Amino acid sequence: MGIVRFVDETTAGHRSDGWGLEIAEERLTVGELIRRRVFQEVAEYNARTPEVFRGLVRPQDAERVLNGYALRTPRRIDPEAQTELALAAFARNGFLVLVGDRQVTDPREEVELVLGTEVTFLKLVPLVGG
Repeated sequence: MGIVRFVDETTAGHRSDGWGLEIAEERLTVGELIRRRVFQEVAEYNARTPEVFRGLVRPQDAERVLNGYALRTPRRIDPEAQTELALAAFARNGFLVLVGDRQVTDPREEVELVLGTEVTFLKLVPLVGG
């Protein structure tokens, strides 16, 4: 069993401190890594229901605010629906995934999770004016 560290970055240069998640398997698909990350952040949100959801992708019926997404109507977030949104965003290059220093593009690709593996989610920020 090991800890995989998830870090968010943007093309604008922002980088989160990251957070760790215990994962028992030595190999997982990229899609499963995305699913586990989303399930964890949704579980944490649903347990506390703060005003702002800080997650990988915007939930339906939410608007972008500083440091996350505000739900128009306070509610619990469905982890399955949120996972589908995340996988769809990954498929259309809404964010890139790097395992270690290597970019992975196929959600079915298995990656090795050695001790200290860092998974970076690079959120692409549109350029202003072009």
